[in-house]
Formats: sequence, C-alpha cells, structure tokens
Amino acid sequence: MKNLIKFELRKIITTRLALISIAAVLLLSVILSVSTLQNMYAFDGVSNEGRGKTAVEIDKSIAAKYEGVLTDKKIQQIMSDFKLTHDLHGMNAQYFYQNATQSAAFARFSDMNGNWNGDSISDVFGNEEIQVGYVNGWLNTSHNMAKILFALSLIIILMIAPVFSGEYGGVDNIILTSRYGKTKCATAKVIASLISALLITLLVFGFNLLFALMIYGTEGLNCSILFAPQEFVEGYIPFNITCATVLKHQLLLAFTSAVSVTGITLILSAFCKSQLIAFAVSAAIHIMPIMLPIPETSSLYRLIVLMPFYHSQYISILSVEQMKSGMLYAIWAIPVAVILMVIGTVVSRRLFAKHQVS
Repeated sequence: MKNLIKFELRKIITTRLALISIAAVLLLSVILSVSTLQNMYAFDGVSNEGRGKTAVEIDKSIAAKYEGVLTDKKIQQIMSDFKLTHDLHGMNAQYFYQNATQSAAFARFSDMNGNWNGDSISDVFGNEEIQVGYVNGWLNTSHNMAKILFALSLIIILMIAPVFSGEYGGVDNIILTSRYGKTKCATAKVIASLISALLITLLVFGFNLLFALMIYGTEGLNCSILFAPQEFVEGYIPFNITCATVLKHQLLLAFTSAVSVTGITLILSAFCKSQLIAFAVSAAIHIMPIMLPIPETSSLYRLIVLMPFYHSQYISILSVEQMKSGMLYAIWAIPVAVILMVIGTVVSRRLFAKHQVS
C-alpha cells in the first residue's frame, strides 16, 4: 500500500504542470510581499521619513514608544505628538496617514480637523484591553495570504482533477481489471491526493510566514488587530484578537480549505471522463458561493461562509460573531472539511469502481 501511495504522490506532484503551478504561487507570494513592502510609507512627524524597509523600522520605533495596554493617556499623547500643523484643504483628518500608529489613533479618536474627538478608550473599544504594537506588517501579510490561498486552492484542484479522470483514457482497463484496482489502488489515489494538498498548503503557508518573519520580525504578533491603521478599520475582523491568533486561524482555514477542495474535486475527477471538465466544474463549484446574493444578515450566510472558498477568504468567516464559549465561528470549518473529505472519499471510490471498462 505504501508503494502505491508513493507512486500516486509522484504522479500528482512531479508532473510539469504541477511543478510550474507550485513555482508560480511561490513567485506570486514573493511579488505580493515585496510589492507590499515597497509601498509602505512612514514619517515620524519630525525628520525621519522613508519607504520600504525604512518605513518598517520607523513604524516599529514609533510603536515601541506606546507599546503595552492602550490607555486614554497614550491616546492623548499620540494625538499631541502627531498634531497637524498644516491645512488639509478639506480632507478628513481621520484618513490622513503619517505612520501606522498615528493612522490607528486618528481613525478612531480624531475629528475632521485632526483634533481629539472626545472619545475615550471605553467609548471606542468597550471593556476590551487593547495591546498596542507594530501590527501593520503582519496584517498586510495576512491580507496577501488571502489572495495566495485562493490561487493555491485552484492549483490543488488542478493537481487533483486528473487523479481519476486521467485514467479514463485506457489505463482504467488495466487498473480496474487488476486484483486491487477497485480497492487499494483507488484508496491510494485518495490518500495521495489528500497528502499532496496538505503538503503544498504547508509549503506555501510556511514560505510566506518565513518571508514575513525576515521582513517584520516577531514584533506585533501579540498585539490587538483592533488598533490598526485606517485601512483596517472597516471591513476587517471586529474582535479583540492578536495578529498571531489571526495567523493561526488562517493556517487552520488554509488546511480545511485544502481538505474540502480535495474531497469535492475527487468526486468530479471520478465522475468526469475529461480532466479539463473535472477541473472546470470543480473550480466553478468552488467559486460559486461568492456569487450567491445572500446578505450577511441572512441566517443562510452562516452556512455559506463554511464553504471552502470562504476558508481561504478568511475575513468573512472570522467576522461571524463569536460563540458563547468565546471561540470563533471559524472552528466549524473543521467538521465541514472532514465531512466533505469523507463524502469525497466514499463517492469517488465507488464511482471509479463502477466505471465500465471497454
């Protein structure tokens, strides 16, 4: 059985198309990371200004001055340190950007002219204890990962689609008439598909994590995502969790996405005689949830966000209200992935076994 699994693994991973696809998603990771870094800007309000790695260092040094629990006194200090001294010509000061810390404070505690709006920490964040630090780099990394993991899900579909359908060109005659063709061989294909999906997910996520660590270090991983620059104020996860917690959930969802996509694709691979059709239908099913006109206020929305597409596009599922236990709703992605994989395993093996050979 081990030899069969190894054989199927080599067939899935070492094809030219698979290797090119993996290289492409790793290249995409580098391009997004470097592009994000180069577009970063920071000004300390006095004399230091820069982009790229210089901006990261400036932002880190500013965040270090206010690190720890956010207090009303710190907010007043930030508002004073970065008080505007020039006319914004009608621009709302809440959207004015000098550095990550200033932007985080102004977005929540500034009026249109850049003066304190009178709100306290409790007015904005309630009873939450907000840990301040440099979160800009890690939140941007997390955003980039959503794009990368979506591309990865399509690559997994591309790799798994031929597992069964690729045998229907004549090789099925040999496999299905052999002693273990309908049992061990089919099982080996399923196991190899799952291992391949998990391995490539681990490779891509680990590559991006190491790249981010090289650029941003570990600063900010223990800090709250709520006190972040203006671009993260609206449409981001509304809970007081740390950057590290976001990344842990994103890793979990990356694996559940890989498992779910594998289960669905195996069924289509066993059902379709064409690899291209198996890929096209699997990709269409994967993307379909985003096209459904279901508002977030609908009770159906909680079910839709459990579909694999929303595992890679993590913000939607992580934004669903927390459960009574305090755990995030995203934890339900685990049983969904297991169910889809079990169904995919059972159905694909039966479809393949019942395939009529000529």
